Amino acid sequence: MTYDEYNDVCRCLPATTYVMQWGGSHVWKVGGKVFAIGGWEKLDTPAFTFKVSELDFEVLRDQPGFRPAPYLASRGLKWIQLYDGRQCPNDELSHYLGKSHHLVTMGLSKKRRRELGLE
Repeated sequence: MTYDEYNDVCRCLPATTYVMQWGGSHVWKVGGKVFAIGGWEKLDTPAFTFKVSELDFEVLRDQPGFRPAPYLASRGLKWIQLYDGRQCPNDELSHYLGKSHHLVTMGLSKKRRRELGLE
């Protein structure tokens, strides 16, 4: 997946906002909370970082092309980085981005979810 394709996927999810920060990373948020990061590491190929469930973290962290997300996972957070997109079809990455959006959305207050039209 390219960064343009990644941005298109994230843009289609409800109530998202985009900002470029942290040295040129493509950062997507819902309710002001990050759910996906494109870039961030200085790699030759696109890298994508996203929040996952505990089960997905355990499964993905040892899969080829995936690793616990630098900085985030070392702090005990369940975030994964796909650093080699050849190991993951676009539809599978799109699925994980959607799940990350959902996980972050569910961490927002009910009031905030209602304000964003996510209830």
